[in-house]
Amino acid sequence: MTDKKINTNQTAAPAAKDKPAVSASKNSAPNATKAAPAAAKQKKSGSKTGWVAIALVLALGGGLYYHGHQQGLQQQQQVAALQQQIATMKAAMQADQQQTISMVNDELNTAQQKVEQGISQQQKSIDSIQTAIADLKGQEPNDWLLAEADYLVKMAGRKLWLEHDVTSATLLLEAADHRIAELNDPSLKGLRQAMSNDITALKSVTVVDRDGIVLRLNSLENSIDSLPLANAILAKAEPQQNPTVSQSVNDWKNNLMTSLKNFSENFITYRKRDGSVVPLLSPQQDFYLQQNITNKLETAIAAVYRDQGQVYRDSIATAIKWSQQYYDLSSPKTQSFIAGLQQLEQQNVAVDYPAKLQSQALITQLVNQVLRNKMTAISEPVAAKTTQAAPKNVAPAVKKAVEKPIKQATATATENTATNNKAAVTYTTKEETK
Repeated sequence: MTDKKINTNQTAAPAAKDKPAVSASKNSAPNATKAAPAAAKQKKSGSKTGWVAIALVLALGGGLYYHGHQQGLQQQQQVAALQQQIATMKAAMQADQQQTISMVNDELNTAQQKVEQGISQQQKSIDSIQTAIADLKGQEPNDWLLAEADYLVKMAGRKLWLEHDVTSATLLLEAADHRIAELNDPSLKGLRQAMSNDITALKSVTVVDRDGIVLRLNSLENSIDSLPLANAILAKAEPQQNPTVSQSVNDWKNNLMTSLKNFSENFITYRKRDGSVVPLLSPQQDFYLQQNITNKLETAIAAVYRDQGQVYRDSIATAIKWSQQYYDLSSPKTQSFIAGLQQLEQQNVAVDYPAKLQSQALITQLVNQVLRNKMTAISEPVAAKTTQAAPKNVAPAVKKAVEKPIKQATATATENTATNNKAAVTYTTKEETK
């Protein structure tokens, strides 16, 4: 239709152009008459071409619509088929789950019954063990003496090595030996001999009065503030010989010169001194001196409890040296302070303790042996009763009841997952193909 309008306009345009030519010149009339049939033919040919184009466009549009409609129907059918397949799979999975749950419940109920039976039998076994223990207690009433002796020996070792209390450790070993003697068992002679050796070794250890030493050091430490400082110490002057007047009259000249010389020397005295002079300490230096000596005594106190003999002696020796150097040695306080330090310096604070107690290993071994014998006596009759009454294969039944449904559920879930993945891949492939 558009082409037809265009052709009409095109044919109308020459006609409009020809009107002036007709009015202008009558000679052009024959030419216009000839051109009219040609324009009519051209108009008719353009109309046919337009109708053909319209028909082609309509046919092409109809074909495309039909093709799209068919594709849509096919996709709807595929979606419906997939939905139906998914619904079927869900129903199958639910049915499998219900079946699996039912199987698990049945198996668990069975296993629970077996476990309850096993617990009942175990309770009976415990009752039998308690009865056997009560019987053994009645048969051997003196076993507590052996256990008490073992405890006393262990406490003796703790007192000896941790607290360095030799006296308490000795008393504990003597008490343990008394408990063993009450058993009146000849087979324990070796144990009693080991205890006697340990007691003898502990009594030979030198006992250090640590508390007494520390109290004396604290007392000396508190007296440091009252010690007088030494004055300036000058070197000694060289001795001089004073000439004397003779009794002879003939030596009157020498006697006169000697008298004049003695008079002049007593009028102006000059003495020569060689050597270093110890100066006085300032108040600040005095405070530092007191603190340094106090620190040395504190170090000695710590060394007493740590068995550090060399540190103890070095600390006291340094305190003595400083006291002799800076305090007034003529003062009774200073002399008493230094004498106390020198006396404490001779004390031996390091003690050699026994590395181990011979009786400790023996009595521990004996107690363990007695306990093993008792457990054997208890376990044999109880094991016989338990074997006769206890159900067999309780643990395997429980394991089987739990593992079997889990394996089935896992296999079903794996199969359903693979099917869903396959359906999804098929649908995706079809979409890509389209």
